[in-house]
Amino acid sequence: MQEFSFLKKFIRLLADESGAIIKQYYKTDIKIESKEDETPVTIADKKCEERMRELIMKEFPDHGILGEEFGEFNPDAEYKWILDPIDGTKSFICGVPLFGTLIALLKNGEPILGAINHPALNEFIIGDNVSAECNGKPVKIKFNGNLSEAVLLTTDHNNVSKYRDASGFEMLTKMVKLYRTWGDCYGYSLLAQGYADIMIDPMMSKWDLAALIPVVRGAGGKISDFYGNDPMKGDSIVASNNLLHPKIIKILNPSNN
Repeated sequence: MQEFSFLKKFIRLLADESGAIIKQYYKTDIKIESKEDETPVTIADKKCEERMRELIMKEFPDHGILGEEFGEFNPDAEYKWILDPIDGTKSFICGVPLFGTLIALLKNGEPILGAINHPALNEFIIGDNVSAECNGKPVKIKFNGNLSEAVLLTTDHNNVSKYRDASGFEMLTKMVKLYRTWGDCYGYSLLAQGYADIMIDPMMSKWDLAALIPVVRGAGGKISDFYGNDPMKGDSIVASNNLLHPKIIKILNPSNN
């Protein structure tokens, strides 16, 4: 396997190429389609993923790929790329700049590199489970152990009751200093940079969560599913610093206490 330095440069290439495509369509009059699950998709999502797949297959023909728009290629490969071309398509189509592209590289099912690229904000965050940086500068999660001083983020408030027992989450929103829906991958960017303390999503697909793991861990944080388990084996995310995380999991799951 080639060195991390090359892989990080390649991920930056994927981000630059996909970001250039997204910028061509951002805040323009494009057709909005609905997928089977009623979520929106645009030509920008599709062309963005197509370009990243093209680059990966040219550079690493033996690698696997899993993307939100075009499914899986070479699923049994040792190394697999997981792509979400536009995480936050609802924000994208509404002209809100908080969407991003998620890029993860897995080895034997475990994320070893992850990146969050925000084309409209010119922010690129990459992590390797040990360190993380934004636009070349190291970032760290805020070291705060007090819920009363914490900033809590989620993507969609209604999703909590839709997919989980919301009683603990509602309690948590009343315990923190500030609760906002600066969500999708932007919430995790804020977390990694020390601007937020907690980010929770009650329902996630693999392309939503894989890239977040090396970023959050690299920034010094703790990331799990809604119940405190391995995030790659789950379908939800709770991310924070190591001090707050066990408290949050306990609050979110009152029936287990």
